[in-house]
Amino acid sequence: MIEHLRLRGGERVLEIGTGSGYQAAVLSRLAAEVYTVECFPSLAADARLVLQRLGCPSVRVMDADGCQGLADQAPYNGIIVAAAAAFIPPPLRAQLADGGRLVMPVGGPEGQRLVIVTRQAGTFIEEKAVTCRFVPLLGADVQ
Repeated sequence: MIEHLRLRGGERVLEIGTGSGYQAAVLSRLAAEVYTVECFPSLAADARLVLQRLGCPSVRVMDADGCQGLADQAPYNGIIVAAAAAFIPPPLRAQLADGGRLVMPVGGPEGQRLVIVTRQAGTFIEEKAVTCRFVPLLGADVQ
């Protein structure tokens, strides 16, 4: 999934679904700034500790509704979502910078496709990659 972001260094990335913090740690070595959102406060707290121990000062962990993204830090050059929904939440599309890429599994509980969205001159170009199966995205916009 990270490869689909096509990071070159210097980017601002938003991750939805912090979990253990592993992916955020990897992203911190590839991008200048990483904002990661986790809807479970206890997981967010654990990830903060792990990322601090790993020496990832460029990662900021927030406990919030990932479907809303983090508008106050937008736009993002890359957005990566580690949970699936039937559609990409509109706030995430809106927070994508021109030339940026969003990677997210889209589909129902029986299976999804990894979707890559590129924003070019205000339009969104979608491509579908591999089939996959992720946990459901939790949040107000996808219920």
